[in-house]
Amino acid sequence: MSKTSEIPPEADRRLKYGWTTGACATAAARAAYCALVTGRFPDPVEIVLPKGERPQFALAASALEDGQARAAIVKDAGDDPDVTHGALIEVSVRFSAPGSGVIFRAGDGVGRVTLPGLPLDVGEPAINPAPRRMITDNIAEARRAHSGGEDVEVTISVENGVALAKKTWNERLGIIGGLSILGTTGIVVPYSCSAWIHSIHRGIDVARAAHLSHVAASTGSTSEKAVAALYGLPLIALLDMGDFVGGTLKYLRNHPIPRLTIAGGFGKLSKLAAGHMDLHSKRSQVDTGFLARLAEQTGASPATVKAIAAEPSAGVALLRARKDKIAIGDAVAVEARTECLKLAEGAFDVEILVYDRLGARVGRAAFGAP
Repeated sequence: MSKTSEIPPEADRRLKYGWTTGACATAAARAAYCALVTGRFPDPVEIVLPKGERPQFALAASALEDGQARAAIVKDAGDDPDVTHGALIEVSVRFSAPGSGVIFRAGDGVGRVTLPGLPLDVGEPAINPAPRRMITDNIAEARRAHSGGEDVEVTISVENGVALAKKTWNERLGIIGGLSILGTTGIVVPYSCSAWIHSIHRGIDVARAAHLSHVAASTGSTSEKAVAALYGLPLIALLDMGDFVGGTLKYLRNHPIPRLTIAGGFGKLSKLAAGHMDLHSKRSQVDTGFLARLAEQTGASPATVKAIAAEPSAGVALLRARKDKIAIGDAVAVEARTECLKLAEGAFDVEILVYDRLGARVGRAAFGAP
């Protein structure tokens, strides 16, 4: 485990903060480097994070043999539902040729980049720039303290990383063979969903690098399967947007792709139609009164309008509208598209596809519609 007393004082302490894979790899790398130079592993090992915090990490394993030192840290993601929580991050360090500097290698469970568009060259280990800087800076600080060499090879491994990577975006991003080593600040903020938003942005980058003209962002697996079948889009054109419509649109506004299809369930997209850009249930709610007004504009009878306004959920409201042959799904799609185009500011066109829980399309607002 690691000490969390050094996280920023303004942090919300109701939930436990954790550490990124990059911070854990940095701690393991620093411990291994110190052992390589001095013959002893610092345990716990203290590192410095990009903003100056100095947390300490206990070693889960260590070994010094055959001209290399190995140290491992168990990742503690705090209260964040991180797929790598509890993963064993192991780093081996050995001296390399003079003048080589710090060289990074992918060990077992760490992927390699196979597609352009990411902040790493094709063929490079999937160790992001920020963790690389963090590791390099910490090795430099340890080198100054112990008068060690500056040319080292750092190999990062993650136990069961190949299996864990299947629960991430890595395959869509062209990262093959394991996980990425991530983290900008070194600290995991519970439920900030920063990793998810980061993955959306990198997915857009990869699609742009592949010169795609059309991508689809979906709120869930049902709508993603439906839109993929409709257009036959490649995997790298599919953005697992989840609830983050605003984050997706804003990034695309500055990094445009000509056509964006947003596909989602009726309830989620009814919130988008009402102007909400974060579709999580904790941050926006379905307004059946709004749906009733859309039904009225679509020609619903006063009785149907009143019934929809009184329904307990979007799903039940949809059933009532469909029973009375009211095209409320199309009305939701039109309003959702209008909201998206406001944020797009002309940088790209938007299409909205609305699906029910079974994957049947119940609404559409097409590209180029007035």
